[in-house]
Amino acid sequence: MNTLAEPYAEVLSAETLEADSRALTQSRSARLNWNFAFWLTAFHLAAIAAFFCFSWSALAVFAVTWVIGQNVGIGMSYHRLLTHRGYTTPRWLEYLLAICGTLALQGGPIYWVAVHRLHHQLTDRPGDPHSPRDGGWWSHTGWILHGTLRNRNALLTRYAPDLTRDRFYLWLSRFHWVPVTLVGTGLFFAGGWPWVLWGVFLRVTLGLHVTWLVNSATHMWGSRRFETRDDSRNNWWVALLTGGEGWHNNHHAHPVSARHGMAWYEIDVNYIGIRLLGFLGLARRIKVQGVKPGPAHILHG
Repeated sequence: MNTLAEPYAEVLSAETLEADSRALTQSRSARLNWNFAFWLTAFHLAAIAAFFCFSWSALAVFAVTWVIGQNVGIGMSYHRLLTHRGYTTPRWLEYLLAICGTLALQGGPIYWVAVHRLHHQLTDRPGDPHSPRDGGWWSHTGWILHGTLRNRNALLTRYAPDLTRDRFYLWLSRFHWVPVTLVGTGLFFAGGWPWVLWGVFLRVTLGLHVTWLVNSATHMWGSRRFETRDDSRNNWWVALLTGGEGWHNNHHAHPVSARHGMAWYEIDVNYIGIRLLGFLGLARRIKVQGVKPGPAHILHG
């Protein structure tokens, strides 16, 4: 039901998709990804410690960095701009938004984009990196803790050819941890450990789970406006937590649409941010699909 063509990747034949499905299907390993498990545990412990170091200024830092990292960085940049090219921006702004995405500490742009595009190619079928059909916990966190798909996978990068041809994205993907480290250092000198715990550790930890809820909850619970070939659902509470990413059935039906909340009551903060960029003349060719069947239209074209 995708009335907007995906503009980004190679046109993959059925044979290629089947081969990719076999090669990229995650097997469940008894071996734990110890590197990820260590850092995930450390961030969770630090996130808990944040509640013992509360201050109103730390809460304000959390709110500001949340909007920059999650709404701007993941929702507007990594997802709707880099993955689906739902709108365009000047190159300098595209790079800046991508740097915001690294603040969520969910991997570099090439890895994030490639995994999500692979998810759309093989949604809820063999090869989907995180389908709840393989288990709810697997789709939430298990696919990273016990999965075989890794950050530097040559086959996976086939799904992000536009980014792998760009030297900036190659650099940012390799050193994606640098921006959040610099931000954390700045927060420490400006406000001490409370600002670091709230602005980095608590924010990143909650942000990871909020993003993972899109992988898990929105393929299990909610309503379906469109009859897609997958299990995607519109989930209002995930949408509230993510700034609009929870209108997932809408998104899977029309993945290139920059607007996910298609009805008046479907709040889509991330799309409001994109429209604000358009109002300022910083976003063009904003692709929009309405709730009613019909051709999509482009704003600020």
